[in-house]
Amino acid sequence: MAITPRLELRQAQTLVMTPQLQQAIKLLQLNNLELAEYVEGELEQNPLLKTRDAERGNNAAEEAPPAGDAFAEGAHESATSLDKIAREGKVEDTPLDVDMREAMNADEPAAGDTGSDLYLRTKNGRSDFDSEEFDFEQSTSKDETLQDHLRAQLGLDVGDQVDRLIGVQLIDLVNEAGYLVGELDAVADSIGTTVERVETTLARLQRFDPPGVFARTLAECLAIQLKERDRLDPAMQAMLGRLDLLARNDVAALCKVCSQSTEDVLDMIAEIKTLNPKPGLAFGSDLAQTVVPDVFVRARPKGGWLIELNADTLPSVLVNTRYYARISSSANSDADKAYLSEKLSSANWLVKSLDQRANTILKVATEIVAQQEGFLAHGVAYLRPLNLRDIATAISMHESTVSRVTANKHMATPRGIFPMKYFFTSAIASADGAGTHSAEAVRARIKQLIDHETPDQILSDDRIVEILRGADIDIARRTVAKYREAMRIPSSVDRRRLKKAIA
Repeated sequence: MAITPRLELRQAQTLVMTPQLQQAIKLLQLNNLELAEYVEGELEQNPLLKTRDAERGNNAAEEAPPAGDAFAEGAHESATSLDKIAREGKVEDTPLDVDMREAMNADEPAAGDTGSDLYLRTKNGRSDFDSEEFDFEQSTSKDETLQDHLRAQLGLDVGDQVDRLIGVQLIDLVNEAGYLVGELDAVADSIGTTVERVETTLARLQRFDPPGVFARTLAECLAIQLKERDRLDPAMQAMLGRLDLLARNDVAALCKVCSQSTEDVLDMIAEIKTLNPKPGLAFGSDLAQTVVPDVFVRARPKGGWLIELNADTLPSVLVNTRYYARISSSANSDADKAYLSEKLSSANWLVKSLDQRANTILKVATEIVAQQEGFLAHGVAYLRPLNLRDIATAISMHESTVSRVTANKHMATPRGIFPMKYFFTSAIASADGAGTHSAEAVRARIKQLIDHETPDQILSDDRIVEILRGADIDIARRTVAKYREAMRIPSSVDRRRLKKAIA
């Protein structure tokens, strides 16, 4: 066969990641607060976008698009589609699924309604749950922070300018617990002084209130507090040097280290227990970021569940068709017309993406509630094994879409606020092989068993395995140990020593 150039026609399907598709994927994995920041940036860049608040400030008649302007009228229709959710109180069947199949075939039908007892309720664009106000605003007062308390003492106790500058640097290196977490060499280099002077200033600062502040180790923190009480004798110093023995409650070894009798060592241990290992926590700190839920779930009085987006944090934007109609008629150059066309297309796509994002999140959240209804009604013991494929199959979406929807988002339920990823847990087989148990439910069961231990009846991992198998849970001893360590629960030997020491 001769090798010659020739033309051939081939038909193939490919996925093209357009900027619009990339934007839709990005919006899907943002939570409501991150989405609000993103939309704020788009409002600054695109003059054809405006918020719902701006729309309410204008006359509705003036905002109507000019008659006969079909292009602007279409833009107005797409801009208001997101508000249909609030007005009509139902979920549109237009979820955003960026699956390979849907990227190549945008006309693929979405899954139907998931059940009549799981539906969306909104009123006037707000998440009101039958007109009951949900106030998640942080109401804590601003307390004096540890740094403020230390700076006030620095201004009163230290007069030398160099020492005060060193003190300011050291205060900035104190963490919330009151410990110094920086290197003294770096402080000396940044100020241009000697390490010896920094150490001298540090020793002075370690006399500040609260006792134990500016310590670099736990032993030093306890030593500072004992020194203030005039109780830092050689025996105490020896005990502080072997805190590992104290943690294991090895009294016999401590007697040898401290050269003291058992009675004296027990008295020393009791005194150490009165000290504060984290003195800085007695003061306020920077306020933690409140977890704002993206989805609300609440039981209906007559059964079923109410599911809705948090409309208070969900940005609402419109295409400014009135402004577009006014300036498009005066655009003469091709560059101006191209610019307006690009901004109008971008604005319409953003509004459409927000609409699809809302519907997709609602569909996923609705199916999660349907799958985990036992947990919502009865608690963690009824949490079912669940994975992304189960949800994706039920609502006819791709697993990657479900993964993006559940990332970085929280759901407010009657059991508390949980990350949406919390509801996806692996399965542990039943002893009879007929069913499965959620790994999270098994962990909760293990913790419950250990919490109800008595000093005389400490459960070993083997004994926990026996109890769980008696409850039809087939689990290995190493799995119990892994779950226990993940929950930071000590071994049975350490728990027995600890309970006896406390008793």
